[in-house]
Amino acid sequence: MTIKARIILEDGTVFEGKSFGYEKSVAGEVVFNTAMMGYPESLTDPSYAGQILVMTYPLVGNYGVPERVSLPNGLSRFMESEQIHVEALVVFDYSKDYSHWNAKGSLAAWLAAEKIPGVYDVDTRALTKLLREKGSMKGKIIIGDDAESIVDFVNPNLINLVDRVSCKEVIRYDLGPNTKKIVLIDCGVKHNIIRNLLSRNISVIRVPWDYDFKELDYDGLFISNGPGDPAMCKETIAHIKESFNDNKPICGICMGNQLLGAAAGASIYKLKYGHRSHNQPVREEGTNICHITSQNHGYALDTKGLGKDWAPLYTNLNDGTNEGVCHKTKPFFSSQFHPEAASGPTDTVTVFDKFKALL
Repeated sequence: MTIKARIILEDGTVFEGKSFGYEKSVAGEVVFNTAMMGYPESLTDPSYAGQILVMTYPLVGNYGVPERVSLPNGLSRFMESEQIHVEALVVFDYSKDYSHWNAKGSLAAWLAAEKIPGVYDVDTRALTKLLREKGSMKGKIIIGDDAESIVDFVNPNLINLVDRVSCKEVIRYDLGPNTKKIVLIDCGVKHNIIRNLLSRNISVIRVPWDYDFKELDYDGLFISNGPGDPAMCKETIAHIKESFNDNKPICGICMGNQLLGAAAGASIYKLKYGHRSHNQPVREEGTNICHITSQNHGYALDTKGLGKDWAPLYTNLNDGTNEGVCHKTKPFFSSQFHPEAASGPTDTVTVFDKFKALL
């Protein structure tokens, strides 16, 4: 039996659809992603915590979901974390039939197992156009005959989502005594970031977002992606700023760019509807080199407040927003985009090579 579902936005707009996941009413920030593939990776990306994700590509579910397999070090082999982080998924056409060499189950079954609502048969083009015009909005999904009043609108950016998704204790991925060791500040790290570091023979000490790491023995610092408002991470910013005195290499990705920039004096502001796609063009400052990048963020860095020893490193060619910063003399740099992007593109994966060369 088909169960009806409704998406209700804070401006009163209602979109009707049908349920295909867990039958639970939820609330969150409604955002859209324009990627054509990669829904298993997106759903398990901790940066989507607190958000209702709308996929603009019309057909979703046609290649199923890979098996939940962990590597010997505990990292997921095919996913970006241990669980789904979105509050709900919204699509136009859900494919009940799936086919892929790596598929072990359907998207609907996976959502149901992890208690995540899914809604299909929604006019996602109209919904996305509305979000582009008015910006990301608070919204709620009502499944079946549930009364609207049982679910209140929620602004997840007022919640410390980083604290929710970060590891709770230090985790070590030790490759041996003859390897470089880096501290990874886990603000909601995607597993492929760790996989990329390990594949370059770099040992990783993964620490919680607010952990004071100055007493650890390490060769470099890496700051991960994460969900919500970076302003919630005041402890992280303070620790990063203190690490500037050590002159050890620092690299930040996504929220890591914003936190590094904030430690360097810049301010952070919320974007109207964010960058969530696989096709953002980014230019390296001072060159004609352009990269096609994968991105997932709702905030950006205002570089006008950067200290005199800092400079922008990358710029988004669509809207001119900052895509990375660097120190003029010290080995500190960052990218707003995701060089480890799964399901791609992988044009900028050399960011990890650059970081390793600095260690």
